Amino acid sequence: MKQYDITIEGPAGAAFAQQEGDTILRAALRAGIGFPYECNSGGCGSCKFELVAGEVDNLWPEAPGLTDRDRRKQRLLACQCRAVGALNIRVRPADEYRPRVRPVRQTAHLIETVDITPDIREFHFRTDTQADFLPGQYAMLEIPGIATPRAYSMSNLANTQGDWHFQIRLVPNGRATGHLFRRLKPGAEIGIDGPYGLAWLRQESPRPIACIAGGSGLAPMISIARGASAAGMLKEGRELHFFYGGRTPKDICGETILQSLPDYARSIRYHPVVSMPEQIEGSTWRGATGFVHDRVLGELGERLSEFEFYFAGPPPMTQALQDLLMVQHRVPFAQIHYDRFF
Repeated sequence: MKQYDITIEGPAGAAFAQQEGDTILRAALRAGIGFPYECNSGGCGSCKFELVAGEVDNLWPEAPGLTDRDRRKQRLLACQCRAVGALNIRVRPADEYRPRVRPVRQTAHLIETVDITPDIREFHFRTDTQADFLPGQYAMLEIPGIATPRAYSMSNLANTQGDWHFQIRLVPNGRATGHLFRRLKPGAEIGIDGPYGLAWLRQESPRPIACIAGGSGLAPMISIARGASAAGMLKEGRELHFFYGGRTPKDICGETILQSLPDYARSIRYHPVVSMPEQIEGSTWRGATGFVHDRVLGELGERLSEFEFYFAGPPPMTQALQDLLMVQHRVPFAQIHYDRFF
């Protein structure tokens, strides 16, 4: 297999090799370089770089992570570019992006699936080597018949058995999720490339924890809750507040999984909320209604700045939480952890 040498110019310069078929970003992360990124799929624009010399194959020239100004200045996205020869580039690596676990590409087979809600299903895959990742991280799934990999978060914990669990929501008219839900059968083969993501559990933090999820954002938050429990972070009554926002009562989920953790009764508090109260009629729902960020404020109130926050879900939800925490209540940015997806 061909590989291409890439040199990062500047004071924090580095060099690494990109295998044919990989992207510049993933090749850098595999080499342990702290290349800036978030979504890994062209939406956020965090992995912009300047091409100094050489040629690339730009997989998505119209990616929303690039502005017209970026294009005029010939900035590119490392997650959407592949080297086709030796390259010189400019970017500022940083320690915060240096992977704690270096991502690898593996082949996996589907073992089983478990329905969680009418449109969220947990997929259990197994690889021949151990599953190594941090609670809250994600992987890129290479699905047969789908041209580009899709990012999905793990819901379980790292293990030596090679088990990777993903809680995935069926997207209406979605090609990737349609294939996963309707065509993928036990024994089917996919590619798993990971781990990636910056919103992993900070075990060194002494603060109480708030996990906030909507939709398939359930998966990384469940992984973080499991990780906090397994690491002994919830002993002696340390709090973990788990918020889940669903559109209707039938979308509410997660509590059954949390109840299986030994710290549930003592330390974990579950706060569900339904955002479409008009859908409640005829159901047995007696819980809270409204938006999940309002429920966070109602429960934690003046204590917001005491917590370590983790959240994942639809972009409007994550944007509302950023406004609530960072703008309205000035929670320190170092206490807020999320990966931007679009």
